[in-house]
Amino acid sequence: MCSPTAEKPLGPAPDVEPDYCTCDTLVLGCGNELFGDDGFGPAVARQLTHRPERQQSMVVLVVGTSVRQVLFNVVLSAVRPQMVVVVDAVDMGRQPGEVWRLSAAELPAIKCDDFSMHQLPTSNLLRELSRIDGVDVTCVVGQVGGLPPEVRPGLCAAVERAVPRAVEMILRECRARGAKVRPLR
Repeated sequence: MCSPTAEKPLGPAPDVEPDYCTCDTLVLGCGNELFGDDGFGPAVARQLTHRPERQQSMVVLVVGTSVRQVLFNVVLSAVRPQMVVVVDAVDMGRQPGEVWRLSAAELPAIKCDDFSMHQLPTSNLLRELSRIDGVDVTCVVGQVGGLPPEVRPGLCAAVERAVPRAVEMILRECRARGAKVRPLR
């Protein structure tokens, strides 16, 4: 009979990685939905999750303002996605609702507020991720129409219209880089 206080020897802990580390493609929707157009990334991620042609090995996360924690886990993980797509709102003086892509190398190394409120140390983590193991890092960004000075959820009309274009850009990017885009079961 075993004593309730008797301890069983523990073996090594199993290597358990989160799904977002073991997938082929990881899409991270960044932004604070409580501040207008800053919710662009989460809106794109939500729409992408409902697309039937999204690849089965793609994990899409609405990370809000917690992107650094997820990226930190990916950088430290023993296994990583082949491709990471970060979707975020930016204010870079373009037309509101304009959508374009930036590589990790193109991310400006400037102070946080000049690019995105989620940038630093996120840009450093993205550069590191692209440097190690050849992870393909892409940022799909949308130009904001403006950010409210106080809490006000909801995208402006131009940024709202940009959401489906960003989803299409991500799917095209995945196809172009050899990711298998096929219907979900």
